[in-house]
Amino acid sequence: MIFSSASFIQNIMLTSNFLVPLIVTAVAMPYFIRKLTENNIVAKDVYKKGTPTIADRGGTAILLIAMLSLSMNSLFFKFTSTNYVAMIVIALFGLFGVLDDMINIGRSSKLLIMYYCSYPLIQYATHTAVTLPNVGDLELGILYLQFIVPTYVLVASNLVNMHSGFNGLSSGLAILVLVSLIIKSVLISDVENIISVVAITGATIGFYLYEQYPARIFWGNVGSLTVGAAIGTIIVIQGFIISGFIMLIPHTVNFLMYVYWKIKKYPHVKFGKVREDGTLEVPNPLTLKWVLPYYYRVTEKQATYAMFLLTSVFCIMGIMLPGRV
Repeated sequence: MIFSSASFIQNIMLTSNFLVPLIVTAVAMPYFIRKLTENNIVAKDVYKKGTPTIADRGGTAILLIAMLSLSMNSLFFKFTSTNYVAMIVIALFGLFGVLDDMINIGRSSKLLIMYYCSYPLIQYATHTAVTLPNVGDLELGILYLQFIVPTYVLVASNLVNMHSGFNGLSSGLAILVLVSLIIKSVLISDVENIISVVAITGATIGFYLYEQYPARIFWGNVGSLTVGAAIGTIIVIQGFIISGFIMLIPHTVNFLMYVYWKIKKYPHVKFGKVREDGTLEVPNPLTLKWVLPYYYRVTEKQATYAMFLLTSVFCIMGIMLPGRV
């Protein structure tokens, strides 16, 4: 059993904080879909014939239900203060996502504000050394706290936000990374500070059931920034700097491809098209999810699963690194 290395109480605590938000989100999502649709909070599904509109900003449910689960479980379990601070940071990113969905405040302002959203984590990042394979621990001290902690959370949230576009792509990839980081925490028998992230993971899986192909709802910036912040948070709290980086390599490559696109000043194109046979027609191979459809005739679902497979390989590599590497 995956929780066999933890104490019995930790087993129950982890299981409860994982299953409660998963089940509540899965049950409540039809209500959210209906309410969002009734209030015209929708977006076009561009890779479907006729470009239908479906509910948007469903990531709000992930944040609300995860917070509710943590509050309910606090009646039965005692959590470390780190968990509450982690949830505050995740909520700050989520609230910023709500704002980002509503108005465009500019990229520079966005990055600056989000950088300081993660500052509450600084005093709770107990591991300030980076473990390098075949080298050992490299103690970074104040540099880790003042630079790596806020930067990592900021970068992770934006990487998740950018690596999207297909039904269930962003949320599915985030689940793979989150579950891998939780597994790694269990393997080193250190789970007491990741309960908030476990709750976010459960809620995200419940949400994915409705965003997977064919999607009934999108999670919007509020969802990607919330879950991306959860990824960054667990990485810096647990000290998984190297393994976390490895797990996020596909996300990083996607970002670097975007940078190359901008440097070359190629025309901006946000979406491709869907052919009559259901396969994707994309304008270039300059974003990771478009590489396969650009060279081969694949469907949206096939392209998404290819991205899942790629990220799974790097997640396994990250898990296999020993200790806190």
